[in-house]
Amino acid sequence: MNSPQRQTRTHLISLFQELGLHPRGDLGQNFLIDLNLIEMIVQEARLGPDDVVLEVGAGTGGLTTYLSAAAAVISVEYDSNMYGLACRAVEGRDNVTLLHTDALKSKNQLAPVVMEAIRNALAVDPRRRLKLVANLPYSIGTAVIANLLASDLPWELMVVTIQWELAERMLAKPRTGDYSALSVFLQSQCHLKLLRKLGPSVFWPQPTIDSAILRIEPNLESASRIVNRGEFQLFLRDVFTQRRKLLRGVVVNLFKSRLSKPQVDLVLESMQFPPDTRAEELSVDRLVELSNRLQRSVEQERLTM
Repeated sequence: MNSPQRQTRTHLISLFQELGLHPRGDLGQNFLIDLNLIEMIVQEARLGPDDVVLEVGAGTGGLTTYLSAAAAVISVEYDSNMYGLACRAVEGRDNVTLLHTDALKSKNQLAPVVMEAIRNALAVDPRRRLKLVANLPYSIGTAVIANLLASDLPWELMVVTIQWELAERMLAKPRTGDYSALSVFLQSQCHLKLLRKLGPSVFWPQPTIDSAILRIEPNLESASRIVNRGEFQLFLRDVFTQRRKLLRGVVVNLFKSRLSKPQVDLVLESMQFPPDTRAEELSVDRLVELSNRLQRSVEQERLTM
């Protein structure tokens, strides 16, 4: 197999000039040009021959060639020009499946063609493991990570480059401005570690914001405590939409068609919440417990009807 392509700033500028192309800012086309960082990402992914790597945002194929040196790769690229460049970069690499498509069907679902490609690759051998390793386009980073987590795919690891503000939201703690439904959904099911903060100079063209490399691994013990992940995700979205309002009023309104006010009060009292409690103040564990108790109350009410 050919060695990974060393796509430096000089190489990319020359390539784009030769073909008369320009990076598209609207698609977040900022290419990582620091080869040491690319090698670090691959090393942190701990790739082996049994791994299937999902890469969203193939770009010019620079990272793709490094990934394919160690594992099978499913790489997704939306832009036609970048898809053509990526095809050139991975030519002759039989372990790369390059998809010319949007990675998302909607903001809440990965594209069916991507899901099918992943399932087919995993079905080749029961020992195969799925990993997301990507320099994610800023506009879809949240959706790709959250939708992979919410899916039934047996993913084992994510090593992703995302915008710094998104990393802050994912890692945020209660009573901080960045604490959100995304923070809780991820932390309730995963171990997260910030690997590196990146300045604009390691990309071409340079973005106007900082970025981060984040490692995300499943926390199966913690995730097993969630009664229903789909309901939990919706619950978090709704309570954090009104994060600064008193929790009782928010929950009463959310469950008004399923639970009475006394039933909601009984759940809140059982958890000893003060009257002035707000969602943004609660720990991840407490939010999981609250969601579970509310769902159990709804089920009990359904069975008695």
